[in-house]
Amino acid sequence: MQSSSRHGMWSSRTAFVLAATGSAVGLGNIWRFPYMTSDNGGGAFVLIYLACIAAVGLPILLAEIMIGRHGRMSPINSLGKVADENKASHGWKGIGWLGIVAGFVILSFYSVVAGWTLHYSWLYLKQLFGGAAITDPGATFGALLANPVELTAWHAVFMVLTLGVVAMGVEKGLERAVKFLMPALFILLLVLVGYGATTGHLGQAASFLFKPDFSEVDGSVFLQAMGQAFFSLSLGMCAMMTYGAYLPNGISIPKIGGMVVLADTGVALLAGLAIFPIVIAFGLDPAGGGPGLIFTSLPLAFNAMSFGIVYGLLFFGLLSMAAWTSSISLLEPATAYLVEKTDMSRKLAAVLVALGCWALGLASVLSFNVWSDVSIFGRGIMDFLEFIANDLMLPLGGMLIAIFAGWFMSRRISRDELDLSDTGYTIWLWLVRVVSPALVLVVLLRAFL
Repeated sequence: MQSSSRHGMWSSRTAFVLAATGSAVGLGNIWRFPYMTSDNGGGAFVLIYLACIAAVGLPILLAEIMIGRHGRMSPINSLGKVADENKASHGWKGIGWLGIVAGFVILSFYSVVAGWTLHYSWLYLKQLFGGAAITDPGATFGALLANPVELTAWHAVFMVLTLGVVAMGVEKGLERAVKFLMPALFILLLVLVGYGATTGHLGQAASFLFKPDFSEVDGSVFLQAMGQAFFSLSLGMCAMMTYGAYLPNGISIPKIGGMVVLADTGVALLAGLAIFPIVIAFGLDPAGGGPGLIFTSLPLAFNAMSFGIVYGLLFFGLLSMAAWTSSISLLEPATAYLVEKTDMSRKLAAVLVALGCWALGLASVLSFNVWSDVSIFGRGIMDFLEFIANDLMLPLGGMLIAIFAGWFMSRRISRDELDLSDTGYTIWLWLVRVVSPALVLVVLLRAFL
């Protein structure tokens, strides 16, 4: 087994867990998971979600890390190496291409949305030093979307932040960044939860989020839980496969996979306990999920809160950090492949990939203003890119990874890499061969229904 990657190695198990958790934790965790929980039966949804994590998310996560560590290269070349060793078709390298392209497309529009969080962080920072208050959040948000120059500028700032980390390499860039960003993210979350408790509505928020209501559970709730379990772990885009390539031998893949799942879910639950006490205390509508609540409703609450400016700055700073840790893992796979393919320097490879993402992101920027009337198959430009990448490419990639790991990798390799007991290995093999692909296929088909 190759002991190291040409791109560098994580210095410890903790470094990998922080990086992988940073990849998994993103804007969707901070808002989407609490909102979906509250809207789909509370605790009942959480239980279904955890079952889906066990049946779909964790088995595929372990498969991605395993393939990456065994291949020690970018996803495309790792898959090619493993396919060669198992006398399988080189066509399986297509999974790597699918993941890298999906990550490239996702980063192009994800950076635009992350730019919004930077913009609002800046607005609250200015307020802290006497700047104008956000008196009409709807108008403020609308003015941002209508201004392609400002959107482009924040999109560029976020891409530069992401590029700066990836260009520095694994140890000096990725590891150093996540060792700072992830603890800071957790501390910010705990501070916000603590502030939420001062409203007197923490218990009500916990009940609102987590009290089981099985009367709300139907087939669509199961499908949403499966989709959230899959997407929340950054599966199918080969980010975890790339990070796995930098994982030292001798570290238990099942243990670190479990840690990543627990940390990812913990962040999502804490986010709910940070946001919903404020939502309840100020009579906001939790059904107005997504940008409608984050950028237009919550700022109204911040205006009325004690220390609301500080809370707003911390909240949008938290969103920016979560987006940053995810974006690093989106840029890394394509950068690693370009270095391997052309032997160019990491810095140049990262710049070229980042420029490409930024250029494609301009289409998403313009979809809110200049090209707002343009539609592709009935969807706006950014919605179409999101549909193609999130709803089609990621599930397809995840399903193919499960099939490849379960049916085409030799048991000798997968057993050695995972180092599970006989019972544990049998369970993983059954899940990754049958259960995970079948459930992901359901999620994939749902995109067309």
